[in-house]
Amino acid sequence: MTERQGAGSNMRGKGPGGSPPAGQPGSGPPGQGQAGGPAMGRQMPTQGLQGGPQMEKARDPRQSFRRLLGYLRPHRGAIALVIAIVLVSTALALLGPYLVGAAIDRHIVRGDLPGLWRMAGLLLATYTLYWLAEYGQSYYVVSVTQRILQALRRDLFGHLEELSLRFYDARTTGELMSRLTNDVDAVNRVLSQGVIQLIASALALVGMIVVVLLLNVWLALATIAVMPLMLYFTVRMGRGTRRGFREVQGNLGRLNALTEETIAGVRVVQAFRREPTIMAEFERTNTAVRDTTIRAQLMMTLLRPMLMVFSNLDLVVIAGLGGWLALQGQVSVGVIATFVLYARRFFEPLLTIADLYNSIQAALAGAERVFDMLDQVPEVADRPGAPALASIRGHVAFEQVDFGYVPGVPVLRDINLEAQPGQVVALVGPTGAGKTTVVNLLSRFYDVDAGAIRIDGQDIRNVTQDSLRRQLGIVLQETFLFADTVMENIRYGRLGASDEECIAAARLANADQFIQRLPDRYETHLSERAATLSQGQRQLLAIARAILADPRILILDEATSSVDTRTEAHIQQALLTLMQGRTSFVIAHRLSTIRNADQLLVIDDGRIIERGTHASLLAAGGFYQRLYQSQFARAEAESPER
Repeated sequence: MTERQGAGSNMRGKGPGGSPPAGQPGSGPPGQGQAGGPAMGRQMPTQGLQGGPQMEKARDPRQSFRRLLGYLRPHRGAIALVIAIVLVSTALALLGPYLVGAAIDRHIVRGDLPGLWRMAGLLLATYTLYWLAEYGQSYYVVSVTQRILQALRRDLFGHLEELSLRFYDARTTGELMSRLTNDVDAVNRVLSQGVIQLIASALALVGMIVVVLLLNVWLALATIAVMPLMLYFTVRMGRGTRRGFREVQGNLGRLNALTEETIAGVRVVQAFRREPTIMAEFERTNTAVRDTTIRAQLMMTLLRPMLMVFSNLDLVVIAGLGGWLALQGQVSVGVIATFVLYARRFFEPLLTIADLYNSIQAALAGAERVFDMLDQVPEVADRPGAPALASIRGHVAFEQVDFGYVPGVPVLRDINLEAQPGQVVALVGPTGAGKTTVVNLLSRFYDVDAGAIRIDGQDIRNVTQDSLRRQLGIVLQETFLFADTVMENIRYGRLGASDEECIAAARLANADQFIQRLPDRYETHLSERAATLSQGQRQLLAIARAILADPRILILDEATSSVDTRTEAHIQQALLTLMQGRTSFVIAHRLSTIRNADQLLVIDDGRIIERGTHASLLAAGGFYQRLYQSQFARAEAESPER
């Protein structure tokens, strides 16, 4: 949690303008598709953002690679050490077969048992050093990789915190989670071992070619002759495998999206008895995942046996040609044994390179999507050298404000209003009229398209966002509470507050009574989104959080619209305590909050069409009177007190 988020942090939990249909006044841009799930298997490319089959190649792999290098540069020393260890381990791996051949020619053929024991000891030392080099390589690679990924995640998460609400309006939570998990994980899989394996395999392949050419040109040519066929089938099979796993990823994306949506909406699923329908859909998608995975895995597993066939064919050629050359006295038995051992290992680097090709492409594609996110420029940003907003009295003025979430689709037009310090300003009007947009602009979650918003005479665009939001307290209809203790959820309003201050705020908010009935009182851990609490209890905690923040300007966005009358009475009492001495903007459909407001602003179609007090607007006989008669008069007629 960051202190800058303050009491207004949960504003992101609600879309602009009450989220009416896209394209209508007060609506934000529509969301996008659900992200897919994590990748499976070492050759499986990272899931695309929309969950469907996508080509897992970066649009500009060189640029993505260059930007990744920027994260590697601080670890140049460790990377150089890893490369040195790789060189040593590759040399040791190449040395083993050579020593076996030398042992045959120099000691076994001659019956030199002491020499053979010395050679066996040398072989043991070689493979022991090789194991130590591999261990050291793995240790340093994991250490460096995790530091790089830590920096990448930190930069991405920090940048996401700075992006404006308009950015979140156009993207789903799953899509953003995919960037932080799937895409970063694709980079992790390659950096942790892939790059080093690629270097080691390339070095081993080149080293074996050089060694066999030095030992015997004819046998070397026979060994290398099979390489074009191996490369050809590796590339062909690799393409088929890549296509198969893209199909798997598409089905996995749909399966994960269905699972996530069902779990999130489980109450609706159960309430409308849709379990059989959902289960049938899940079974169809799950079966598709099974079938496509089987096909893709079979395609992948066919490659290794096929390469083994070529490797064994190579052994036949080497044995036949080597035997003939040995009869001619041109090679020794030890050289033939060395070639046989190298031939057995010849296909392994090729297979490793083929495996890593897909993973590297997926990593570069994942890195590109991460960097695309890092390149997003916050729409609302502090101006260079912007000062902090000092302690304020609470005078707020909107001056000829125009705004639209989508260019060319205005939501607010020519809004002029003035709130004196300590006044209560109520915003009323139909859904989608632009009421929530007014408070979104005051909180500077968006910048106005025209006009200005001033607090104590200062344009809010000229001060830092952090200092502005420290002066604001926001209580929303949809209260967001974290999976933490009750105490920490209240303390979110001011992170430096003591336990005693948090408890005092809860008492002022009328929340202490129900908190005392919880199993561990203030130390009770809440479930995700505090699903175990009622809507009214969550609202009281949000009010306690706002009281603790001690804001000069208070925003109440339909804070009592989803609770019963009795709970509303408790909340109203807490709100009256909270509003004392503070400039307050209240959005409400219920009369109890707005009847005594200093100003009532009636908003319709993005304009202020009426303004005054409750009594004066009723007397005027306009829009507000009709709204009152249609809603509030009916509520009073149905009240038990009448």
